[in-house]
Amino acid sequence: MRTILIADSGSTKTDWALVNGQWIMENEETSNFKHQTSNFKTQGINPFHMDEDTIRRILNEELKPQLEQCYGKAATHQQLDICFYGSGVRPELEVKMELLLREAFPEAQTVEAKSDLLGAARALCGHDEGIACILGTGANTCLFDGSHIVMNTPALGYVLGDEGSGANLGIRFLNALYKNRLPHEVREAFEQQTGLTMTDVIHRVYREPLANRFLASLSTFIHTQLAVVEVSRLVTDSFREFVQKNILPYGRRDLQVSAVGSIAFYYREQLRQALLAEGYRLGKVMRSPIEGLVQMEHLG
Repeated sequence: MRTILIADSGSTKTDWALVNGQWIMENEETSNFKHQTSNFKTQGINPFHMDEDTIRRILNEELKPQLEQCYGKAATHQQLDICFYGSGVRPELEVKMELLLREAFPEAQTVEAKSDLLGAARALCGHDEGIACILGTGANTCLFDGSHIVMNTPALGYVLGDEGSGANLGIRFLNALYKNRLPHEVREAFEQQTGLTMTDVIHRVYREPLANRFLASLSTFIHTQLAVVEVSRLVTDSFREFVQKNILPYGRRDLQVSAVGSIAFYYREQLRQALLAEGYRLGKVMRSPIEGLVQMEHLG
């Protein structure tokens, strides 16, 4: 009976799923193989930005206590198969992340650490060819052949790129807001609901850490203003630039474009319109890839 621990780790949080496969007795004569899934959350794990001690602390002080609370101490000493997909898991950092996971779970049978982009592609496309996107705090895309990423347009981060991301949307919104390209009512509502002035915003972006997360957090307010034509157009235009710069280079308008992440999930209509305008079709949209990754394990 295979037990799999799956992780999808982004900039702010990690979604974990423990998938247990077991035989369930239905009556004296028949039984059926079923999966049971338990979900957990910890803060995000990024081996590119975090040191090893920080990652150890998250695994040992945030994840393992949750597993033990649900299943007892034996849960952390099972012969697990671990599949970790995370932002910052570049090829040269895969071994580092795998060693840290093996240190936390020494009895694990197999440990795999791969990029969050591969996790998104597997969740969205399964074993089929397609274009997979991450649209959350950051953004990324790839051309997926059903097994591997065969092409990737570099995202370059929120300073140099990240079109379509929450951070990029926040930049566009603030630029339009303070350069008077949005109705005055929107600025009044923004300052009233967030309690932020232009001075506060400048300080948060240029003087405080994690500006990308602050910028992406503004999407919550932006979503409340979609009835304003100028705001809705700003979001759609953001996605059109995303398509032009990140998806068009693949030259595959025959494939559906699927996406994971909060920005894709909450702005799926604007994303659909942008794709149609550029000659593409919207495929699957998921808030988190963990559901698709778990489904893949359920289907074997």
